[in-house]
Amino acid sequence: MQTVWLILLIVFAGIEGVTAGLVSIWFCAGSLAALIATWLGATMAVQIGLFAIVSVVAMALIRPMARKWLHPKMVKTNADRILDQEGVVVEEIDNLRACGQVKIGGALWSARSAGEETIPAGARVRVERIEGVKAIVRKEPD
Repeated sequence: MQTVWLILLIVFAGIEGVTAGLVSIWFCAGSLAALIATWLGATMAVQIGLFAIVSVVAMALIRPMARKWLHPKMVKTNADRILDQEGVVVEEIDNLRACGQVKIGGALWSARSAGEETIPAGARVRVERIEGVKAIVRKEPD
């Protein structure tokens, strides 16, 4: 029986290594417990019972962590509301100096130019996209 538990442990560990889905890890724990029970001279019924109990306990402990890892909670910031909105440059936008701010809908945003040009304060701009916490803007034609 020792060989069976060792083979199951290796198979479940291999599946876990390939998928990295935290699904078969609880079966690894159960197989390991049964293998140790075999070394200690436990009967077949005790080994199978330990495999089942340890697997269920491991699943109960690991499943919540796996769900958080596999399905992270996304927090909506509503930052996408400013996409394609017009704003006014309040601090000159210069990508080389990594500075610039725009006012869009009453809120101040750090900004970068979508192109290579420097955009002076007071210019009208339109938001093309958001990268991190910066609004990427293009100067509106006068």
